[in-house]
Amino acid sequence: MEERLRIGPGWFGDVLDDGLGLIAALGGLEDAMKKQAGTEEAGAQVNEDAATLARRAGELREHLTFLLEAANPSFVYFLETRNRGVFLRAAPIDVSHIINEMLFNRMRTTIMTSATLTVAGSFEYVKGRLGVHEADAIRVPSEFDFGEQAILYLPKQMPPPKSPQYGEAVAREVRDLLIRTGGRAFVLFTSYSMLRTVRDLVEPGLPFPVIVQGTAPRSTLLAQFRSTPNAVLFATSSFWQGVDVVGEQLSCVIIDKLPFASPGDPITAARIEAINAEGGDAFQDYQVPLAILAMLQGLGRLIRHRTDRGVLAVLDPRLRTMAYGRRFLDSFPPAPVTQNPEAITRFFAS
Repeated sequence: MEERLRIGPGWFGDVLDDGLGLIAALGGLEDAMKKQAGTEEAGAQVNEDAATLARRAGELREHLTFLLEAANPSFVYFLETRNRGVFLRAAPIDVSHIINEMLFNRMRTTIMTSATLTVAGSFEYVKGRLGVHEADAIRVPSEFDFGEQAILYLPKQMPPPKSPQYGEAVAREVRDLLIRTGGRAFVLFTSYSMLRTVRDLVEPGLPFPVIVQGTAPRSTLLAQFRSTPNAVLFATSSFWQGVDVVGEQLSCVIIDKLPFASPGDPITAARIEAINAEGGDAFQDYQVPLAILAMLQGLGRLIRHRTDRGVLAVLDPRLRTMAYGRRFLDSFPPAPVTQNPEAITRFFAS
């Protein structure tokens, strides 16, 4: 599990002197290794190992200086804990100028392709994030026949996601869906806490093998899922993209909530602040489009081949109850939509 804490100038307090001491030590190491490396003058042979150490020490000195100052307004600085590791990081708030400098301005032509570039049929969000002001854009139909290959299930009645009863309601829907699909499903969550809640409620009475993220490396879990008939995988964000399971083994993808990035995340918070400071609407201009693209990545796990068939289930009632839900629905694959779980049974029977 990852946790991030936003930091800024003056945050380091008493440990700043230790950091400055490390910077000085890295500078000394860099100088010593440069001398050890020698030069190519007068035919002298350069010590490549020492030269590499000198270069690396210099890079670390520069990076640590930048992180301890934590003063560049174009960056957000944060402390990240992941498993047993603690990392000091900085990320650009706006990446468009970096992409323009490193890519677009160096090329005569750049072609970008992806299955998830549009939001409700528009390229404006990705163009804005990448700083692309003038570009030709074309959106081509999918090679998949979603009208025949998939069905989108939105439950008729669900409590709001912040309700104390939401976890139990998700568990009931998940259990019913898995029985109708014979397992063969990814159940994807936006948080570990909801994953644990639903897993604990569903797993005891489920007649299918259950695989849970965190019990083994991702590659191992995927191999286990592919080789286990009727398996069900409970997972979070790392399984929303870059995962490919072709065929009947994966016939259902269930998503518990719309995947809005947490405003408590330092990078998300800094980008929200920047957009609002410029007079924009961070929720509509950034958070909703970002969540739509994340959702499309998750739903995209299901149909990977022209012969695949399956059900996409999104349990969050805000698709129906909130105005922004229409933007999600307009971005989804053109599959038939149903609120009747019996339609899923009929879909697999046909």
